[in-house]
Amino acid sequence: MERIQQLENWVKEQFPAKPFTMQPASADASFRRYFRVSFKDQTFIVMDAPPQHEDCRPFLQVAEILAATGVHVPKVLAQNPDQGFLLLSDLGSTTFLQALNNQMDSANQLYGDAIDALIKLQLSQQVEGLPNYDEALLRRELNLFPDWYIAKHLQKDLSEKQQAVLQSIFTRIIQNNLAQPRVLVHRDYHSRNLMVTSPNPGIIDFQDAVVGPITYDLVSLFKDAYIRWDEERILDWMIRYWEKSRKAGLPVTADFAEFYRDFEWMGVQRHLKILGIFARLNYRDGKTTYLSDMPLVMEYLRKTCKRYRELHLLLNLLDELNPADSGQKIGYTF
Repeated sequence: MERIQQLENWVKEQFPAKPFTMQPASADASFRRYFRVSFKDQTFIVMDAPPQHEDCRPFLQVAEILAATGVHVPKVLAQNPDQGFLLLSDLGSTTFLQALNNQMDSANQLYGDAIDALIKLQLSQQVEGLPNYDEALLRRELNLFPDWYIAKHLQKDLSEKQQAVLQSIFTRIIQNNLAQPRVLVHRDYHSRNLMVTSPNPGIIDFQDAVVGPITYDLVSLFKDAYIRWDEERILDWMIRYWEKSRKAGLPVTADFAEFYRDFEWMGVQRHLKILGIFARLNYRDGKTTYLSDMPLVMEYLRKTCKRYRELHLLLNLLDELNPADSGQKIGYTF
């Protein structure tokens, strides 16, 4: 409660003698929290990023970079990075996920807007100072899978042989990821971080942006951990993105089949990481709801491993660790 009082006092400093109410707006998978500050005639969002856990300076840096690309991001109206408080414009309360749950017919329009915004974002040349999605970071993320999913969630110990197999697969995945063209990467470009706004979409939760593989945000968008799309639709959206991005001058490969393969291999990296993160959120942070999102992520992972011979060893390892998953139906499209 002391932290909330500090936050309210800071908001009062920005709007002296102007009454307001403050209600939770959302919380994400980190220690950050968001509150909606409501006045008689307008609303704002205030971010609470406890400085002992979070640094809001990357948010400020990336917000400036993204705004310059022309995409719709919150405006920073007031800031106190030392306290971890930011006052932001309000992009509304309807995420893509909420809109799609209410009206699936809007999917093509919403995802078309998301594709157009992503291309603008990826065309940015203002990436100086952003971290590189390098081998060390990719591998650190992959190691969340054995550390949290296997050890904590499945409560299994890998044999030396299994550890060697897993690390060799990680090396192969990383080689593919690093060989891809590099652009500005949002790093969590999905239905919970895209708001239905005008202009559409409003983009949030971008503070972890890096410079990295061009297919990464596409995986976040189309192989979303929170909503399932059939593979035919994903393929159609990928083709639309690929055609538009080529016209825009982005460095996508001329062969769509090669581009789609890179997309799927990038997906393996992200889905292994997400399984580790969801397990960590549950066992370390007490955020249990993410466990229900694991089966879809595992389905994505298994389908891709089934499709590519070089990933069959990973599929075999998944079967050894959790035989119950091996009964899932695997579909093919490509």
